[in-house]
Amino acid sequence: MKASAWQRLDEAARAISPFAITVLLAMFSVMPARAPEIAPVMPALVLIAVYFWSVFRPDLMPFWAIFLIGVFQDLLTGVPLGVGIVSLLLVHGYVGTQRRFFASATLPMLWVVFLLVAAVAIALNWLLSCLVTGVLIDPSPAFLQYLTTVAAYPCVAWLFAHAQHAFLSPRARRAGGGR
Repeated sequence: MKASAWQRLDEAARAISPFAITVLLAMFSVMPARAPEIAPVMPALVLIAVYFWSVFRPDLMPFWAIFLIGVFQDLLTGVPLGVGIVSLLLVHGYVGTQRRFFASATLPMLWVVFLLVAAVAIALNWLLSCLVTGVLIDPSPAFLQYLTTVAAYPCVAWLFAHAQHAFLSPRARRAGGGR
């Protein structure tokens, strides 16, 4: 049976949702806050999204999408172009190499792995920013961002887990699809 235009549109919207949500999180991360001191310690929501979608729906977050998100985030945040791209692609690549582990991991175990992945990614962002600018940047904001990111991960992952069910087509839901 041939799918109608509405069904194809529905499937396309479901397929692009993780990418669109991650782009929206990148924009949300740089929105002006009433307290300017918050900006340096805003959780790395894009990092959380890339990790989560790379674990649970890598088919909806290919390398080219991660690259585009990294470019967009670098342009929005004003960091040297390429810094965010490299760390996000490395996170996506690492998750891809550990597919067997992630297939059987519990949510607390995924959080523990995220603690390590986030530490490496944020430290890499800091180090690359220092190297590219030629200036030793104070690492305190990066450390605080790490703490807020790992603290935010369970809440954001919980929201994504519930949203993920909506990304499944009705046919996949009936078949028990998901992870």
